[in-house]
Amino acid sequence: MSSFKEQDFNNKDKKIDFSLWKKLLHYAAGFKKQLIALAFVMIGVAGIDVIIPYLTKYAIDNYVVVGDTNGLWKFGLVYLIFIAIQSINVKLLVSLAGGIETGLAYHIRKLGFEKLQQLSFSYYDTTPVGWMMSRMTSDIYRLSEIVSWGLIDLVWASTMMVGFVFVMLYHNVKLTLITLCVVPVVFIAGSFFQKRILGSYRKVRKVNSRITNDFNECITGAQTTKTLVREKENLNEFKLDTEKMRNSSVRAAVFSALFLPIVITLGSIGTGLALWYGGKGVMMQTLSYGTLVLFITYTVEFFEPVSQLAATLAEMQHAQASAERILSMIETDADIYDTEDIIKKYGDVFNPKYENWESIKGDISFKNVSFAYKNGKQVLKNFNLDVKSGETIALVGETGSGKSTIVNLACRFYEPTDGKILIDGVDYKTRSIGWLEANLGYVLQSPHLFSGTIKDNIRYGRLDATDEEIIEAAKLVNAHEFIMRMEKTYDTEVGEGGGKLSTGEKQLISFARAIVANPAVFVLDEATSSIDTETERIIQNAINKVLEGRTSFVIAHRLSTIVSADRILVIRNGKVIEQGNHEQLIKRKGYYYNLYTNQFAEEQQNELLNA
Repeated sequence: MSSFKEQDFNNKDKKIDFSLWKKLLHYAAGFKKQLIALAFVMIGVAGIDVIIPYLTKYAIDNYVVVGDTNGLWKFGLVYLIFIAIQSINVKLLVSLAGGIETGLAYHIRKLGFEKLQQLSFSYYDTTPVGWMMSRMTSDIYRLSEIVSWGLIDLVWASTMMVGFVFVMLYHNVKLTLITLCVVPVVFIAGSFFQKRILGSYRKVRKVNSRITNDFNECITGAQTTKTLVREKENLNEFKLDTEKMRNSSVRAAVFSALFLPIVITLGSIGTGLALWYGGKGVMMQTLSYGTLVLFITYTVEFFEPVSQLAATLAEMQHAQASAERILSMIETDADIYDTEDIIKKYGDVFNPKYENWESIKGDISFKNVSFAYKNGKQVLKNFNLDVKSGETIALVGETGSGKSTIVNLACRFYEPTDGKILIDGVDYKTRSIGWLEANLGYVLQSPHLFSGTIKDNIRYGRLDATDEEIIEAAKLVNAHEFIMRMEKTYDTEVGEGGGKLSTGEKQLISFARAIVANPAVFVLDEATSSIDTETERIIQNAINKVLEGRTSFVIAHRLSTIVSADRILVIRNGKVIEQGNHEQLIKRKGYYYNLYTNQFAEEQQNELLNA
């Protein structure tokens, strides 16, 4: 299935990178007040957790041992006040931590989604969908969880431990040292187990990313899987990944299950030492009974924050991988971008300054353009082409000849590695990306519709389009008739990816969507190759109307659709080997002539066979 290898998992021995967490807190700057408030609340929670056993000591020494109940009601009132405060603290910590977790996840997902809208095509060429989905879902959830609830655990555990040690040392230094002599052993055991737990969970996260990608490929490639009868092979590959995840999860669970009993055992040893030495002190009357109870209580409770602190630090180390992956995505630089000066004048994709946008006439020129993909494959070299405003240019050639690359460069989906592309005589890099995209109409061979109604999908072309304009665009491409035959007409749900409609119907709606934007430059990328001959005839007249007066690029599979093009370019190995209109190329009897006559004969034969 997926062959993508993630390089950002190779951090098995990394310690906590505080610079990374500092950078992450920069993204949490909007929650600064809540984080500070949460820290103070947790200090209050830990402080009261330290005070409650001390109140018990006071009650034992001043009321129980002496058998005097005078003033006990005052003590009870104080005790209730602390309990009430603690209840308020717990409510506040749950509210604050939950709000930070949800808010931070929303904020980072928003940043991630914005970045994905800005990244160039080259990023999507090399990055699997499952990888991106894993970053945007489970990784962000884990990160927001550790920032919010991890802060609780760190502050609470640290305050509790400091508070316990301070009170214990204040009452009896020797008993404190004897009681806590097992703490170093706990930290050593914690380091040993957490390192192994962490290693197992890293493997879980790595395999989880693959599984997410496998799910995506299985769902999107379901038809291919069935036609190739690969169900069993896919299942076996999927089972291998899930078995790896299960084994790593079980290993982590076993280490976690062993760690807690060891901590409890060591804590019990500490409690036993406190009881042994403190008991002798009570018998010799060098230690009060209340102080012994205080030490035993503190000893029992002391190892909970110790184990919690070790677990939280390990979680931070584990979540660090998630942080690195998320930040690497958010901070990825787009290959195609506007300079600061361009943004200052024209705005960006999310905040355009329409008032400064120049109108497009439609002249497009390639000046000594060379282009190579990131994998090093050279597609164009010193390519030159002048397209006049309103001219329809058809591109013909074998697969891989460079047709789509030429169009994608003209649309600035990619940029030349050398040379310039001019629009209306100006290098298009001196204008904003949003400006060009707003003047583009693009219809793909396999149209993509978004979940929603037919009306919604047509309106995506221009969000402020009226219902009348939507209907007019549908009529122009001959989509109105089949839409009106549907039960809910324009309010019909198209399903995910347009799955409730036929390929031809989706294509017509994508035409209407492009038309409603009223673009100056129009691109048809083999837009009629996936539809039947009858549907092709329905939309061919509409295409001619649509392209009239607009600069247009048509990548054609069926040559019958481009006979009316102003100029036909025959592309081979990134070079124009023939050009002219249909009649001129037919008279030349070259590559185009052979291609056209062979395809025409094949279509005629198919029509006779299907008659």
